[in-house]
Amino acid sequence: MNIAADAHTEGPSSYVRAAELELREVSKRYPGQLIPAIEKLSFTVPAGEVCVLVGPSGSGKTTAMRLINRMIPISGGDILLGGRSVLDRNPRELRREIGYVIQQIGLFPHRTIEENIATVPRLLGWPKARIDARVAELWDLIGLRKDELSGRYPAQLSGGQRQRVGVARALAADPPLLLMDEPFGAIDPINRARLQDEFLRLQQQVRKTVVFVTHDIDEAIKIGDRIAILREGGDLAQYDTPAEILRSPADEFVAQFVGADRGIKRLSLIALEDLTLLVPDDSPRRDAPATPVPRVPLTMSGRDALSLLLTSRATHLLVVDDDGAVRGNVTVELLHRRLAEDGAAAGTSARAEPTAGGGTWVGAVSSDGLDGKRQAAEDVDGAAKARSGA
Repeated sequence: MNIAADAHTEGPSSYVRAAELELREVSKRYPGQLIPAIEKLSFTVPAGEVCVLVGPSGSGKTTAMRLINRMIPISGGDILLGGRSVLDRNPRELRREIGYVIQQIGLFPHRTIEENIATVPRLLGWPKARIDARVAELWDLIGLRKDELSGRYPAQLSGGQRQRVGVARALAADPPLLLMDEPFGAIDPINRARLQDEFLRLQQQVRKTVVFVTHDIDEAIKIGDRIAILREGGDLAQYDTPAEILRSPADEFVAQFVGADRGIKRLSLIALEDLTLLVPDDSPRRDAPATPVPRVPLTMSGRDALSLLLTSRATHLLVVDDDGAVRGNVTVELLHRRLAEDGAAAGTSARAEPTAGGGTWVGAVSSDGLDGKRQAAEDVDGAAKARSGA
């Protein structure tokens, strides 16, 4: 396998493998069905990036994923991993070189955690010493303590712990590609958010190429470096970064799918440290009640800051660094201005470009950028009016 497009050039050897994935006019037709499940789907995932497949039921998200590791046969087109067609590979050998994480986790109930993690390395014939070293490494990587959980079986773990073990098993043989089919869908909201954060932390370390399927657009925005939005029938509506999709939906279908609050969703991609903060002022106004001003970290997202501003009586938030020193203030108006500026900038980048996989992306925004600016203004103005009326 050609790993020339590796996204990682330094670091431990077990983390360096990540391969570019390319779908070339991939189609899937099931016998007896007039409408194809997928029709000429093309896109490229650069090595070390996370691509999220999202769309309504019947859009072929899971079908596309299962075509990649040849769990189901391809009807037309080709899929290249590291520059080599998966059709040239033995399906069993191919699947052992691709990590796979599913919603139901799929751990073997009669095997311990260590035995579950070691499944693929054992199938590949790794020496015992190498397997033991890799399992020990993965304990730390997924944030579980070996001294507390060693020797336990899946039924003795929480849902979140089992999901982490599932990720560790998928990473055990150090695959160049990781497929994740709604991995956090069955987890409660609190632990789901924690697992998403853990996954992002893990990805910063291992830099795998990942294809991630979800039905949740908010999860797609949070997780993905790129998002592929599919229509029913596996038609690619838009493939781009989360920020660009939120700024410039390709058409009405994409705009409706990402939601009318896409301006506010864009704030989730902006950290307070990315803003030009207002001059710090910790003193309350004379005509305002002496309400303590909330202090928030630089790493907080603009969306969370807006939520706090709307639910508190404060007119601004104090943004502090790791040492607790105030770096500046953030207000609703400041967030509004940032969105308006981004919306105006999007007007200069409307384009139609071929993707690396041969498809076409169209950025549908008016030439003067007013569509994006107006959407941002409406979203945040509406939030501000709700705050004032509360």
